Amino acid sequence: MICRLDNIKLKIGESEQKLLQIAKKKLPSVKRFSIIKKSLDARDKGNIFWVYSIAFSDDDEEVERPFEKLANPPKVAVIGSGPAGLFCALRLIEHGMAPIIIERGEKVEERKNTIQKFFDSRILDTNSNVQFGEGGAGTFSDGKLNTQTRDGFNKDVLSIFAKFGAPEEVAYLNKPHVGSDKLFTVLQNIRKYITGRGGEYLFNTQVIGFTKSGDGLKSLVLKNLKSGFVSELSIDCAVLAVGHSARDTFEMLDKSGIAMEAKEFALGVRIEHLASEIGKAQYGKGFVNLPTADYKLVSHAHERTVFTFCMCPGGVVIPSASEEGGVVTNGMSLYKRDGENSNSALMVQMKKEDFGADDLFAGMRFQREIERRAFEAGGKNYAAPVQLYGDFLKDRASSGFKSVKPTYCAGVSFAPLSGVLPEIAVRALKAAIPDMDRRLKGFASPDAVLTGAETRFSSPVKVIRGESGESVSLKGLYPCGEGSGYSGGITSSAADGLKTAEKIFEKFKTH
Repeated sequence: MICRLDNIKLKIGESEQKLLQIAKKKLPSVKRFSIIKKSLDARDKGNIFWVYSIAFSDDDEEVERPFEKLANPPKVAVIGSGPAGLFCALRLIEHGMAPIIIERGEKVEERKNTIQKFFDSRILDTNSNVQFGEGGAGTFSDGKLNTQTRDGFNKDVLSIFAKFGAPEEVAYLNKPHVGSDKLFTVLQNIRKYITGRGGEYLFNTQVIGFTKSGDGLKSLVLKNLKSGFVSELSIDCAVLAVGHSARDTFEMLDKSGIAMEAKEFALGVRIEHLASEIGKAQYGKGFVNLPTADYKLVSHAHERTVFTFCMCPGGVVIPSASEEGGVVTNGMSLYKRDGENSNSALMVQMKKEDFGADDLFAGMRFQREIERRAFEAGGKNYAAPVQLYGDFLKDRASSGFKSVKPTYCAGVSFAPLSGVLPEIAVRALKAAIPDMDRRLKGFASPDAVLTGAETRFSSPVKVIRGESGESVSLKGLYPCGEGSGYSGGITSSAADGLKTAEKIFEKFKTH
């Protein structure tokens, strides 16, 4: 007998053991029990509580479903080790394949040191940084697993994260997150699992070309970025999961005749507040034993939609450049989310008319130009331009910080952000922030710090694929994830990786 109970309310601080007691009242012979959903209801600041859904059964432990394995598995390469690439590789292994993962950056242990060197000394490695390396950009952005999509694979994604060392709660929290500190261990566990089952990693290796056989993929041309050695890898198919910042790879794809199209995106700034002030706005005064408060806001006060993205409670703003001469920001928080500030990307939707609709790479150049302006405004040393919101609104220069101190660790420089962002983005932000303040009191605090520029919200191009999951112009190449234009964020990218693996399985199952 399998039972489910929903809308169970527990007071803040009340033990979750009470849930098991409730289950036993319904079914005394409980053998399996699990929380399947947990969310915080803070609509009434005088009565905040947790809401649970639970499942329980008197059956024995649930048996994991077996995956059908291929008798003659193909040789599959996975280009990129972000969420899309890694989860694709994990599912390929379940189906009996042993993928070769090709990653231009370093393994996560080495990548951490390289990134810290950039943070400390501003020496940028253009192949291993916050954008490139094991785990992709998501490794250094809190590991948020909430998503707006209702993909059937999302539950699998959460379960897999928990299996490899993420906190068990990611499987049921309404807004789950891993924390960048815990993601490092998760990635090492995934690597150990993949290599232990015949998979292989090629770090510091970039795909610089393809060879074809008729209309199909024959091999990948690889370059070892440490030695410069160029080689050819014969394969049966390849998954393209390079992430949204692989601009040189997009150019290579275009030269190789791979069909792509320009895609609209968003850009903006990071906005920082005191985490305690966000907590007061969300929970009221005197809140205790509650998670660091988050928010999600959208404004239509301007003709261009403005929205918050990648909100990092108790987090920091980090340098995220992957090209020399550009400043890029991102947000990161650790599992405890106990930093003094909270930050979020504050994004403005850009249209093709802003950057040129007829040119495939106009959007990419547009992003690069904003990053260049931020670099120059910050002092040409990877420091970021910052401005207090009160000064930004009144078009005046900032001269000192007030209650909110910036967390961007490569240094900051006061500069008017109107000289960095497109004019339409400046106007949209000026309209949106006061509008958002109506829903989150204090969001428009004049002390809030704006840091520019946030440009890597999504890929500026889309690699076109057909119903089979393959590129419409090269059979055997499977565009996948955020960089190819099919997802946004960790969970949806990982889910797209799982789906792509299933497409490959179905193709070779019939061979």
